[in-house]
Amino acid sequence: MSVKSLALRFFTWWNSETWNTQFWTWRYGQKVGEDSQGNIFYQDKTGARRWVIYNGEAEASRVDPEWHGWLHHTWAEPPTKAPLPHRPWEKPHLPNLTGTGEAYRPDGSIYRTDPAKRSDYDAWQPE
Repeated sequence: MSVKSLALRFFTWWNSETWNTQFWTWRYGQKVGEDSQGNIFYQDKTGARRWVIYNGEAEASRVDPEWHGWLHHTWAEPPTKAPLPHRPWEKPHLPNLTGTGEAYRPDGSIYRTDPAKRSDYDAWQPE
């Protein structure tokens, strides 16, 4: 482990788990499962506390809906024991893409890459 990664791990919480979280997880955590993003979910021995160790950036919108419901005690059983039924019309879960290149940009937006789609916007002009 490099000095830079050690420093990042010691001083930041958004790059990975902190040392305190790692110790707490080692001491009290029971692994419950993993989602499609590689995030790992834990609970304590009583099941009262539930938490996630993110695979990469700590971004809450990266948690799948099934696991989100379990984390917030919406249902008691994790998706590994009681998976939710999926309808054929459901799209796969995507994290929040705001601020990225894949963000939604409607017709007329100045951030669109294709100029033809930007032409329907008329800027206000003073008289």
